[in-house]
Amino acid sequence: MRARRNDIVFCVTTPFTLPYAVIFAAKLRGAATALLIYDLYPEALERAELIKPRSLTARLIRFANAVLFRSLDAIITIGRDVEPLLLAYKGVTPKKISFIPNWTLLPPGYRELTPDNRFRAARHSQLIVGLSGNLGFTHSPRTVFEAARLLKQDKDIHLILSGWGIGWKQLCDLQAADKLDIITLLEPVPQAALVEFLSSVDVWIIPYRRNIAGVSVPSRLYNLLAVGRAIIVAAESCSEAAMVTHEENIGWVVPPEDPRQLADTIRLAASDREATTRKGHRAAEAAKKYSPDAAMARYREVLLKLR
Repeated sequence: MRARRNDIVFCVTTPFTLPYAVIFAAKLRGAATALLIYDLYPEALERAELIKPRSLTARLIRFANAVLFRSLDAIITIGRDVEPLLLAYKGVTPKKISFIPNWTLLPPGYRELTPDNRFRAARHSQLIVGLSGNLGFTHSPRTVFEAARLLKQDKDIHLILSGWGIGWKQLCDLQAADKLDIITLLEPVPQAALVEFLSSVDVWIIPYRRNIAGVSVPSRLYNLLAVGRAIIVAAESCSEAAMVTHEENIGWVVPPEDPRQLADTIRLAASDREATTRKGHRAAEAAKKYSPDAAMARYREVLLKLR
C-alpha cells in the first residue's frame, strides 16, 4: 500500500510464499522489484525427497516461479550455485541475476586453541571435530554419526556435536542407541559463549545431503571462517560452500552422504595438525572478504540500477 512508482520493493524468500503476493502488489503500484533468494523451492523440497518433481505441488510452485521470476527486475542470490537453477526457468537471463554472499557476524581473526577453553579443556591434545547449527532437511547428520562410528578406535580424535532442528533429534536418537565415546552432544550455546565454542574446535563439518547444490544457504560457513578454523564440506563440488573451500584452500570437500570418505578426511586432518592449523589461518584471512560493508555496497549498487 505504501509503494509508489519509482520505489523499489525488496523481498526475501522467507517464508517462500511471501514473494508471490508482494511482487504482484508492487507491480500493481508501478514499483521496481528485487528478490533475495535464501532457499529455492520447490527444488529444496524435491532434493530432500519431501515431494516428487512431477507432483502437483512441485508443478504449481514451478509455474508460479516462472511467472514471478520473469516479472522481477533483479534477483539476488547468496550462492553462485543458484544461478543454473534459475536459468532453467524460461525468460530468466544472467543479466537479471546478481551474486552477493552473506557476511560474517563475528570479527574475523584467528583464535588460538587454548587448554583453558571450557569446551575442550579435557581433550586439548585431541583433534576436535565440530558440527553446529540448524540441522534441517537439507543436511545429513547421520553421515557425521556414521563417520564417528568408523573413527571410534581413533583415540586422538573427538567429535563435539551441537544444534537444533529435525537432524539434531536424529543425532540424539542415534547417540542414545549407540553411546559412542568419541561423541559429545551439547545443547546450543548462548550467544555470549559462541566465539569460545566455535574456537574450541580444530575442524568444522558442514554435512549436506545429495543434490543440494543451489537450494540451501551456506550461511554458517562465514562465522566458521571468522574464528579461523578449517572446514570439511560434504557436498557436491559445484556448491557455494565447496567452491569457497577450494578457492581459499581452507579445508576439504568430500562427497555428500559418504561416511567413509568423511572419516578418512578427518584422519587426514588429525595426521598433520600443522597443515590443518594453516588452513584455519587462511580461513580467517578469507573471512575479511565477507564483511557487512562489502555486502551492503553490492546491494546498494544492484538496487540503485533499478531506479
